[in-house]
Amino acid sequence: MSNIKKSGMNILAMAIGVLALGAMAIWQFYLFATFKGSQGIEDPQGGTHHFWWGLGAALLACIIGFFVFSVFLRYDKDNELHITSGASAH
Repeated sequence: MSNIKKSGMNILAMAIGVLALGAMAIWQFYLFATFKGSQGIEDPQGGTHHFWWGLGAALLACIIGFFVFSVFLRYDKDNELHITSGASAH
């Protein structure tokens, strides 16, 4: 029972982490889109570092999210009962 609770907490923590990375990616893309140059005019070419940070955070969130959901879909793998396993009754 504690293993299930521990696994649930790990999945919850990872989901929160993925959401935080997603929020960071959105924020970086916003900073890229609204970057203002030294004259106060929006300059889309000047904030390329925000673009790369946003792209990196979005890519990392997708990769981690894939692994979190793949683990979530395999949560009962230990509870499987194979037909060929086990002792035969004679």
